[in-house]
Amino acid sequence: MRAEQRLDVIRRSVVREMAALGRRFHVDEQVVHGPGSTAVAVREHRDPGADAGAVPHLDLGYALRLGDGEGPVVWDCVSGLGRTEEQRLENGVRMWRTTTAAAVVELLERRGVHGDVFPPGAPAGVPGWYSVQGPAAVFGFRSEPLSAWVEGNHLLPALAVEVLPHLDERVLHGVRLFFGGRANDEIAEVRVDGEPVPAASAALRALDWPRGEHLAWARCHLLLTRDPDALRDAETASPKTPSGPSDATPLGDARTRSQPPAPMALLRRLL
Repeated sequence: MRAEQRLDVIRRSVVREMAALGRRFHVDEQVVHGPGSTAVAVREHRDPGADAGAVPHLDLGYALRLGDGEGPVVWDCVSGLGRTEEQRLENGVRMWRTTTAAAVVELLERRGVHGDVFPPGAPAGVPGWYSVQGPAAVFGFRSEPLSAWVEGNHLLPALAVEVLPHLDERVLHGVRLFFGGRANDEIAEVRVDGEPVPAASAALRALDWPRGEHLAWARCHLLLTRDPDALRDAETASPKTPSGPSDATPLGDARTRSQPPAPMALLRRLL
C-alpha cells in the first residue's frame, strides 16, 4: 500500500471513529475537519531501524482551535494490530478514538459519557488541575488481570510528583500512559504533551501492575487543564485563518507548542 493510500485509510477511519463519538468529521486535504474549530491532523512515520514492511506509527493531532497558533493540539502516537495493513491502520485509529479522542470529547461535553472528570484535589485527581481520563485500552493475551488492575487503580495521583513539574500555563496538557509486557520483559512510558518523562516512566514501572507469562499492554490518555470551560465553545467557534507565510499549515504554528510525539517502538516486537 502506497503512502497516500495509507493516509486515505487513516482519514476515512478518523471520520468513522469520530462518528462513534457523535461527531461529524469530513476529509479536507490533509486535515479531517470537525464541528466548529476542531480538526484532526494525520501523519505517519516509521521507527528508525524498523523492517521495510512494518506498518508506520500514526501521529494524530486533535486540534481545538484550528488555525490559531496558540490553540491546543492534543497529539498522540498509535499503532494497531491486524492481519492486513489496512486492518492495522484502522485498529490504530480505533485505539486512538477509544482513549485519546474520547478524553477530548469528554472535556468538551463533561457529561460522564466518554470519560471521567476529576476536580482539583479529588482522590483520583491532582492538586490545582482538572483532569479528564478517557477509557483505558487493555489488549494482548490473557489480559484480564491487567485490565482488572487498571480498572481498580487511579494512576495520575501516583505519578503527579513527576508529571506536574512538566506543566506550564497552557490551557491544556495531554498525558499518555503506556505499560505492560510480561515478567522480565516489560515496558512503561509516560509522555507529557508528546515528550517522554523518564522519571514518571520509572514511577509507572515501579507500580504493582500484574506481570504474567503472556504479553498484555494498557494505554490511556489524560488531559489536564486549570479552566475546564476555556474550550467549551471549540465545536461552535469558527476556524481562524492562519496569518503569515503562504505555506503555513492548517494548524498554524501549534506544532512548536505541542510537538507531535517522536517515533516510538513500544509495539515493534508485537508487530
